[in-house]
Formats: sequence, structure tokens, C-alpha cells
Amino acid sequence: MRAVRKHTDCRWVLLYIERWLKVPVQLEDGSLIHREKGTPQGGVISPLLANLFLHYAFDKWMQRYFPQIPFERYADDGICHCRSKAQAEGLRAAIEQRFAECGLEIHRQKTKIIYCKDDRRRKDYPEQKFDFLGYTFRPRGAKDPEGKYFVGFNPAVSNEAAKSMRETMRQWCLHRQTDKSLDELAHMINPVVRGWMNYYGNFYKSALYPTFQHLNHILCRWATRKYKRLRGHNRRALHWLQRVVKRQPELFAHWGLPQFKAGQ
Repeated sequence: MRAVRKHTDCRWVLLYIERWLKVPVQLEDGSLIHREKGTPQGGVISPLLANLFLHYAFDKWMQRYFPQIPFERYADDGICHCRSKAQAEGLRAAIEQRFAECGLEIHRQKTKIIYCKDDRRRKDYPEQKFDFLGYTFRPRGAKDPEGKYFVGFNPAVSNEAAKSMRETMRQWCLHRQTDKSLDELAHMINPVVRGWMNYYGNFYKSALYPTFQHLNHILCRWATRKYKRLRGHNRRALHWLQRVVKRQPELFAHWGLPQFKAGQ
């Protein structure tokens, strides 16, 4: 009975997935677009289906046929760690064939062989960086525990992620909220800013400085609208903000970074 019940449940799941895949997309004007394949961009079901499908089409396949090659995958983005260019080219060809068998295609422009250049790997190849999960991995200067400098292949916040954060800051329209106090602004945005810091600040915190410096400029703009004595005086507003940072260094979450602790 349990086997029959399990089989019946699987059939219902497959029927629901089929309906999700075939349901038309409704545009803002009310018109419908009937789809023949794939899921709509940004659809809530897309990452779920990608994980379910690729778990068997890719993860299990890699573990079975290429157990010597480590890999990571998140939704439909993945990284495979090969030891040579020849191994990477062979794996890419095998993945293309595997995906074709499963009715999938790899993204030609996004699927690249990257040379992870550092102090140990000093050859030159056209592609030496890639983005993954909001980070850009590329050769960067670093310092070991003994204080010696070297070049490592390390991650830091990507340009796209930084651009997305600045776009979110613009959507806050802080410079227009002159009815609020500085404490109220901090209470409003600190949870989001702290989340950015916790995620992107694990590697190369200094890469976040330009983005949070942009946030400080927005706060200066808010001050020129809030206080008459600062109106039209951007430099005076900057000096005012620096004094606030020194007086209340924990008011805004990003002021805890070394770049801003001294009121810079």
C-alpha cells in the first residue's frame, strides 16, 4: 500500500509541474503569452525546478562519472575545479553532451574556462576572473599571517552586486525624508546594510568602501535639505557628517568599518 501511495503522490507532483510549465504568462496589459518551453524569467517556481532537475541531471552525474573533479552549484550556476586546460575542455564537452541528452543547453557566453592566476600560477590566459553568487573571483593582493604580501585568487563583492546595492539606496530616497531624524533613518536602513556587510564583508571588506561612501554622500545630501545652515554647502555637510561619525560611531551599521570609524 505504501508503494502504491508513493507512486500516486509522484504522479500528482509531475502533473502539477506540467501545469506550471504550460501555464501562460500574463503581461501588465492583460495579454497572455503561451509558452512552449522553460519557465518565465523571475518566476518563483524556476529555482525550485532547476534544483530538482539539475540534482539528477548534473550533480548525480558528476559524482558518478567525474568523482575526481570538485564542483559547486547554486540553482543553474555552477563551478567545476579542473587541474588543467585539457581536463576543463574535456569536461565542458561532456557536460554539453549530457545537457543535450536532457534537453538542456549551456549558456555559450557565460560558460567559460577560467585560469585562476596567482603567485603559483603565473601564465597568461584571456579569462582570469568570474562572478559567482555576487562575488568576483580574480587575482588580488593579500597578506599572509606572517605579514608577507602575495597574489591570491580571491573573492570580493562584484560590480553587479555593488550596483544593485546602490540602486536599492536610490530607491530609499533618503535625501527626501527630511521629516525623519538621523536616528530614524538609521533604524530604517541598518537591517539591510548589516545584511550586506554580513554577506559581502566576509572577503575583502575594503571592496565595500566605495558603495558605503556613496551612502554617506546620500546622508550629506539629506543634511543639506534638513538643515538650513547646510543648504547649498556640500563640504560643510561632509564635515558635519564626519563629526556625527566620531560622536556616534555605531549609529549606522557601515560606520563600524575601519574606513569610517575615524569619520572619513
